[in-house]
Amino acid sequence: MRLRDPICAIATPPGKGAIGVVRLSGEGALELAARVWRGKDPRGLKGGRFTFGEVVDPKTGEALDQALLLVFRAPRSYTGEDLVEFHTHGSPAVLRRVLEVLLEAGARLAGPGEFTFRAYMNGKLDLAQAEAVLALVEAEGELARRQALRALEGAFSRKIEALEQRLLDLLAHIQALLDYPEEGVEPLEAERVLREALAEVEGLLGQARASRLAQKGARLALIGAPNAGKSSLLNALLGYERALVSPIPGTTRDYLEAPLELFGIPLVAVDTAGVRETEDPLERMGVERALRIAEEADLVLYVVDRSLPKPAPPPLPWERTLKVATKADLPPAWEDPAFIPVSSLTGEGLDRLKEALKEALLGKEGGEVLLTERQVEALLRARERLKEALGLPQDLMGLALEEVLEALASLRGEGRVAEAVVARVFQNFCVGK
Repeated sequence: MRLRDPICAIATPPGKGAIGVVRLSGEGALELAARVWRGKDPRGLKGGRFTFGEVVDPKTGEALDQALLLVFRAPRSYTGEDLVEFHTHGSPAVLRRVLEVLLEAGARLAGPGEFTFRAYMNGKLDLAQAEAVLALVEAEGELARRQALRALEGAFSRKIEALEQRLLDLLAHIQALLDYPEEGVEPLEAERVLREALAEVEGLLGQARASRLAQKGARLALIGAPNAGKSSLLNALLGYERALVSPIPGTTRDYLEAPLELFGIPLVAVDTAGVRETEDPLERMGVERALRIAEEADLVLYVVDRSLPKPAPPPLPWERTLKVATKADLPPAWEDPAFIPVSSLTGEGLDRLKEALKEALLGKEGGEVLLTERQVEALLRARERLKEALGLPQDLMGLALEEVLEALASLRGEGRVAEAVVARVFQNFCVGK
């Protein structure tokens, strides 16, 4: 990317809207904006000020739209450069014409994520914060929004920077001991520092699954025998009747999906066909599909009717399965502390079930940390080097520590970060952001 060119793009989503925004940033942005503006000269405006006027075609003088123009002056702008925004009516035709006259006046069309890339290159954001921008734009659930905003505000970067500083102090002491043994520099408790750092890295990695589920959403499969109460439980979790409930076994022969949000995570709950031995070829297909859905789900609820004798359990991914005993309002035929008793009729046990769902999806930490795939890769590298360093004498420990610090620095885009890695961060951004 050519970093000094004036770039422009439509910054609002496609389609009709009350307001549309076209962004312009780069060297000469104010002069270029003045060529297509009729009203107060943008070059004379202070940063953060609006002015009202018209966007015009400089070749013909034709007015394209009445608009507001907003100026940000370097370095106090999103990109760190002079930046201008045209706030027009949200017609696709208006936005296209405004973009066209800016291009004709000398700007070029911005690439995906180029405004944020310039913010990164100009020191307005580090790489972890740039990734948080994309996560915030794409957030569909409340937890994903909170995660992204905390990261954008620098919470994750500060945590990593503090960890780096402790390890840098350790490295400095190790090197002093090796280079100047006659000075009598007291060695730090290297193992304690390394173990604390390892625990912190592992704590972050422990939130990777919760972060992924918050960003991408999760699938929750309800599995059990016919008439176990799966459909009633689904309706109770949703808070409205989505699934057909009937006392006739085998009512659900295919699966049924319903979206909901729990703990800020967008979920798709899947009510499946009753799992049992059957000669009915259609019902058998439903059973096979139910078991396949369970294998692919992020979490499974194994639903069993507690008022009837306990059936033999089907083959399920038990490591990510919660056991639920339904119809807790009826006299029990069995007791098992591994099952959460729930009544979809009275609501008994629903709060306990939701707490169990929360812990199963988010872990005990609560999933407040945003972690991208790239960041997880870097943390895994840091963890492996920390483990290696724990078993090394101090003369070799320093080399392993340098690799740990390099992995941690890459999280924030510091040190030696390959261009391909940076490009990967921005390749999924939309144009205009």
